[in-house]
Amino acid sequence: MAKATTQRRPKLYARRASLAAASAAALCYSLVLSCQTAQAAPPTPPDAATARTYLAEIKEAPEGSLDGYSRAKFPHWSDQGNGCNTRELVLKRDGTDVQQDNRCAAVSGKWVSAYDGATWTKASDLDIDHVVPLAEAWRSGAAQWTTERRKELANDLKHSQLIAVTDNVNQEKGDKDPAKWLPPSASYHCEYARMWVWVKHEYGLTADAAETSALKKILSGC
Repeated sequence: MAKATTQRRPKLYARRASLAAASAAALCYSLVLSCQTAQAAPPTPPDAATARTYLAEIKEAPEGSLDGYSRAKFPHWSDQGNGCNTRELVLKRDGTDVQQDNRCAAVSGKWVSAYDGATWTKASDLDIDHVVPLAEAWRSGAAQWTTERRKELANDLKHSQLIAVTDNVNQEKGDKDPAKWLPPSASYHCEYARMWVWVKHEYGLTADAAETSALKKILSGC
């Protein structure tokens, strides 16, 4: 009898481990803030080789016009549950030791802006950048989307589309693509290009010739 019990024990442990892993995954899904706090960064984009493959699959086309564009057509900072919106989740995710009040607003913490290496301790010094700007997305195909699809892009926490960065650096970027603007920190260019390509590929957005050329150059050096 003791022998039989011993033989069954590995299976029992494996089953318990599987259940524990499933429970942890479920907890991480339901408690977004807790699981993303340790990450302190957007979701990791594909590696450079994969990004180069994705870039080759992105349709090259001239940019469309901004006719009809409005940020209101990309509903953003939507409700994410527990009284929090998308901006507040990104601030929590991208910072360290972030404390929030009962309205989910960040009242303390530390943030390092990947674009310029600056460190901030006030959430008001940070913008949440849309890596692929909304106006750029509009000119690259989003003008033809439904409002719901545009809302998905504007609040995307699954891909590397949102990042907390120094506010005036984000304002300097505006709606420029990588042929016209790159983060001041040259060491972040590879990461930025991978992020940009991942988002454009995921959403089926186009890229113009200068943008494609700039991204190829960056990714070839990664």
